[in-house]
Amino acid sequence: MRGFRWWIRGGHGSGSVVAGATLLGSGTTAEEDPMTTTTLTAGTARDSARPRLMSRAFALVLVAGVGSSTSFYLLFSALPRYADATGAGGVGAGLTTGVMMLATVAAELVVARLVTRFGYRTVFGTGLALLGIPALALVASGSMAVILVACLVRGAGFAVAVVLGGALVASIVPAERRGEGLGVYGIACGVPAMVALPAGLWLGDLAGYEPVFALAGVSALAGLAAVKDLPGRRPVSEEPLGIVVAARRRGLLVPALVFAATTVATGITATFLPLAGGGISAWALLAHSLAATSTRWWAGRNGDRYGAARQLVPGLVIAASGIALLVLVSSPATVVAGMVVFGVGFGLTGNASMAVMLDRVPASSYGTVSALWNIAYDVGIGVGATGFGFVVVHTGYPAAFGLTAALMLLPLLAGTGTRTRRTRTA
Repeated sequence: MRGFRWWIRGGHGSGSVVAGATLLGSGTTAEEDPMTTTTLTAGTARDSARPRLMSRAFALVLVAGVGSSTSFYLLFSALPRYADATGAGGVGAGLTTGVMMLATVAAELVVARLVTRFGYRTVFGTGLALLGIPALALVASGSMAVILVACLVRGAGFAVAVVLGGALVASIVPAERRGEGLGVYGIACGVPAMVALPAGLWLGDLAGYEPVFALAGVSALAGLAAVKDLPGRRPVSEEPLGIVVAARRRGLLVPALVFAATTVATGITATFLPLAGGGISAWALLAHSLAATSTRWWAGRNGDRYGAARQLVPGLVIAASGIALLVLVSSPATVVAGMVVFGVGFGLTGNASMAVMLDRVPASSYGTVSALWNIAYDVGIGVGATGFGFVVVHTGYPAAFGLTAALMLLPLLAGTGTRTRRTRTA
């Protein structure tokens, strides 16, 4: 289910935000409507006036992100199959994913506080070690106890990687190009993950699982070469927001809920489309991934120029429209088309929600926002897959997909109307 997370991960931030938004570094926040339109001062979006996107620090974050993504997704599908092959059966296979997701969510709650105390370099390096070392341990022992411990530890390591990847991008790239930078980061992590997800299964069938474990361990630990040159502990003007405090702020909660509405559908399609759509489901899921990945960079670049908040409502409506097409799940062409449309909406909503949230906090709370966004992802995936399973036994797949599309639009009841004016320095 988490195989669709890679391309959308990351963080945004803002530069100079005025008139109802947050002034980064000032510590002031505004509870503006989370699904507002944003206007830009004329002429400030010209490419000639935009600062350079790529820097050494950004490149290092990309390297570390690629390593963590490759490591995680090599084992994401391979490890449940391996557990089943060792005699643990379906229960054991399910436990590998369940334990890993539990550890991921739990770790996401504390990553921001750990960074405040120990710094980016130490925490990110620890996260990569937590991903890599347990994978290598699986080469030596394949007992179910070792497998579950490895999943527990690797889940925590992945949480560190995805939360800090977003926070670092938000801190490093120029304010005027954060959305685009996050698009680049998402693609850089997404393409290796897209390859690693099936490659773990293919390599396991071809050469056995030990080479898969070794490759996953080396991929994560190789990222340590980049982490050693990342920023350490930085002094901040104020303490970062806690997760609970951030979740209680409407300006942060509603964008997270908008994104969670689309991740609910992701959990559903990843889990149940192979059951409902037959042989076309693999191609449909691939089409979803490609559409979301290709949308990513455009969404960030467009959001930088015209405001990310504009993309929230259209993104959610597009995503829900794609799921609505799955009512015709018996039509292979419609299923593929629906997943393409859903992928476009998912890419827009994920990128915009993070951008809007980070526009509304000081730089010290980038990690908290990244954690909140990732928690919304995880909870949405779990709730969607679980809830749909209870509904579909009573309604059948077409009606259940239609109900899902309707429920996805519930965050729109939060309303719109407040306009946030955003300006940038020349």
